[in-house]
This record gives sequence, C-alpha cells and structure tokens, in this order.
Amino acid sequence: MSFLGKFTNIFKKGVELKKAVGQKQAKPVKSATAKKTPVVKLEKIRKISSHLIEEAKARAREIIVEAKDEALKIRTQASDQVRATQANIDKQLGALEEKEKILASTQKQLEFRLQEIDKIKKQQLEKLERAGSLTTKEAKELILKATEEKLTEDMAKQIREAEEQAQQEADEKAKAILVDAMYRGAIDYVPEYTVSAVKLTDEDMKGRIIGKEGRNIRTFEKVTGVDVDLDEEGVIRLSSFDSIRREIARVALEKLIADGRIQPTRIEEIVDRIEKDVNRIILKSGEDLCHQAKVYNLPLEIIKTLGRFKYRFSYGQNMIAHTLEETKIGVHLAYEAGANVNVVRLGCLLHDIGKVITDEEGSHVQIGVDFLTKYNIPQPVLDCIAQHHEDQPFSSKEAILVYIADAISGSRPGARYEDYGEYVKRLTKLEDLAVGFKGVEKAYAIQAGREIRVIASPEKLTDAACTKLAKDLKDKIQKELTYPGQVKVNVIRELRTTEIAK
Repeated sequence: MSFLGKFTNIFKKGVELKKAVGQKQAKPVKSATAKKTPVVKLEKIRKISSHLIEEAKARAREIIVEAKDEALKIRTQASDQVRATQANIDKQLGALEEKEKILASTQKQLEFRLQEIDKIKKQQLEKLERAGSLTTKEAKELILKATEEKLTEDMAKQIREAEEQAQQEADEKAKAILVDAMYRGAIDYVPEYTVSAVKLTDEDMKGRIIGKEGRNIRTFEKVTGVDVDLDEEGVIRLSSFDSIRREIARVALEKLIADGRIQPTRIEEIVDRIEKDVNRIILKSGEDLCHQAKVYNLPLEIIKTLGRFKYRFSYGQNMIAHTLEETKIGVHLAYEAGANVNVVRLGCLLHDIGKVITDEEGSHVQIGVDFLTKYNIPQPVLDCIAQHHEDQPFSSKEAILVYIADAISGSRPGARYEDYGEYVKRLTKLEDLAVGFKGVEKAYAIQAGREIRVIASPEKLTDAACTKLAKDLKDKIQKELTYPGQVKVNVIRELRTTEIAK
C-alpha cells in the first residue's frame, strides 16, 4: 500500500474514534427510572478516549513526517531523472553536432574530388584532342608510356618490399644450409686436367711413328679413331671429340714409344690391349663412383656409362669429381629441406650421364633421359635429370635441389675454366645488353662477369626507374645469356654538380 493510502486509513480511524467519544459524552441522562452509570466507569472511558486521541495525534505527526520524507525522496528522484534526461539530451546534441561537422567535411571533400575529376577530365580531353592527330601505333605508345610512368613508382616499391621480405626470411637460413652442404661436399679429389698430348725426347721418333709412306700413322689413326698432329716440336697432339678414344690413343702411343717397335701389326695389338684395359678401368671407376655416392644395384650398362666420367671434363672440371661433389651437396640439402633423399641422390648421380653418350644426337639432358628410360629408372628421378638445366619447369622440390647442387658444384671459384675467346665474348655481350636500355650511360662487366655495373643518367631515370631497370636487365640476362653461377646487377644513379670559382 502506498504512503498516501496508509495516511488516509489512519486519519479515518482517528476521526471515527473522536466521533465515538463525543457521542458518549453527549448522551442524555436517563430518566430517574433508568439505572444510573457509575462515575468511576465514566472517568475510565474519558481517560481511554483521551489516550486514544493523543495516540492518534502522535501517529498523525509520524505520518506527516514520513510524508515529508517520502515527498523529499520523490523530489530528489525526480531531480535525478531530470538531470539524467538533460545529460542524455546534451550527449545526443553533441553527437548531432559532430555528425554535422563530419557531414560538412565530407561535403567539402566531395566538392574537392569533383573539382579534381573535372580537372582530370579536361586533361584527358586535351590529350584525346592531341591524340586525334596521331596514328593508332603512336596513340598506343603514348598510352603505354603514360601508364608505365604512373606505375613505375608502385612497381619499384613492390619490388623493394618483396626483395626485403625474401631477404629477411631466407637469407640467413639459406646461407647456413649452403655453407654446411658445401662443407660436407668437400672432397679430397684434385681434378686432373688431362691434355691429349704425348711429349717426345727424340724428334727422330716422329719418323718412326709416321712409318714408310705413312702406313704406321694411318694405321694408328684408323684403329684409334683420333687425329695425330706432329707439327709441334717435341710434342705429338691427339684430337678427338670422344675422350675415351683420345685416352686409349694417348696410352697406346706412350707404350709404343717406350717399346720402340712401331709397325701396323704391333699398333693394332697394343691398341686392342689398351682398349680392354681402359674398359676395365671404366667399369671399376663406375663402381667406385656408385659406392661413394651410396647407390647400389644399378644396371651394369649404366655403371659402365658412369665410369666414362673418368675421362670426361666439363670446362676443365672432371665429371667424376663434379658428380660426387654434387651428390654430397644435394643429399645434405635434401635432408635439410625434408625432400626425398633417394630421389635427389640418384638424380645428382645420373644428371650428366648424357654427356658421355656420343653416338646420339641432341642435348645431353634429353640424351640422358632417353638412355635411362630404357632401364626403368623411376619417373621422379627422370624429372630431376630433365629439369636440372631448366629445360622444363620444375615439377618437384627434389628437381630444384638437384639444380641447386649442380649450380653450386659447377660455379664455385676454381671449379671450372672456359675458353678465353668465349669468355671475352660473353662479357662483351653482357655490357651490350646493359647499354641497350634507355637512360644507361655506361656499363662495366667486372669480377669475371659475375657482376654488371650500370651507370644510369640521373636526368633521364628516377630512383624508382633504376629499380625497375635492374629487374628488367636481370630478366634479359637470364633469357639471352649462358653463364656459370650468377650475375649480380648493380645500377648506380649519381648526380654530380661542379662549379669553378675564379
């Protein structure tokens, strides 16, 4: 029940009590015949009435106090509600003002953008008006040039970010893996640079080698399949595209000279015996190579073919040394990368087998794949061999590891040498490729062709354009040049201003 209802009930009871007391006091005196009310009883009623009245007054005062307290509380709550409502209204007004400011700012930006659009539209219309007098080819070149200039900055930024990210993520780990792999691939084998030449202590021996009417030299060339050059003093040079034939001829000629009996029958006998000896050496070399590479149960014909690596050189690097070194590097990289070690091991061992198959036409990669297919070599291994010079796209990480191991072994300092004329030609072409780009003033091939230093014109190329130039030149070198190892492209843009005070 509410406070007002309590107050009303109490007030009604007090009024009724007061009326009851008044009625008893005003009651007329009965007739003499009626029975008289004792005085004591009447006094007692008066006291009770007086006490009830006082109690009612006291209760009324309490009710009034409670009513005031309740009214004050109601007033306070009403004030709090009013203040909260006012604060909420102020907050909403503030939010509305903020939205109005944002709306006004957005309106200004839209107006500014519209102005920019109108400006660009006018510029494009002007360009179209100028292009109206151009040919289709000229208009296309103009559009492409404008697009390239606009995107050059973004392209350079993306190139730098990608290179930095790749450098941070891969540089340290790659260095550690490669250094460790090269350490494990180090072998105690010194490549033998066999020159197909036989030294003579007596020039008269040349006449005995030629024989009567040239029959000895003709027989020797016929049974060995090599050309004999006697023009140089003190040396007999033997030439043939087949390193095995050349080696048989060299050993046979040395034995004939030491024996002194040089005649057609003796020549045929010595060459036949040396050929059998060399074939045994080839088989033994193939078996040793397979055992050192920890590859077993290969077909005998493949082992014999691998043994021919003993007499085969690539840029002065012996093929057995190169194959064994590459296999050790590739196996360690496969362990580090979680690749199939057996596939990498066999791929490294067999990757150059086509180089010693001389009776087939084509690249050594395709010749090797065709040869090994006859002996049911697994397809993943054939893929490694077919892709180790990037003649085909890489199909597995094992193929990539074989390619990397081959590059490390072949391009490390001191591993190979190349013909001086080809070397000069390669460096000249490298410089010509760089100078052919627009904005390049000079280009220098340094560090034996492992770096191309490009001097860019600061008036014609910006920093961003130089970044793009380096990438374009790198792509062109990869596409058009054949080179060992890698070529570092270094583009330099430097502005110098000189004045002389007099």
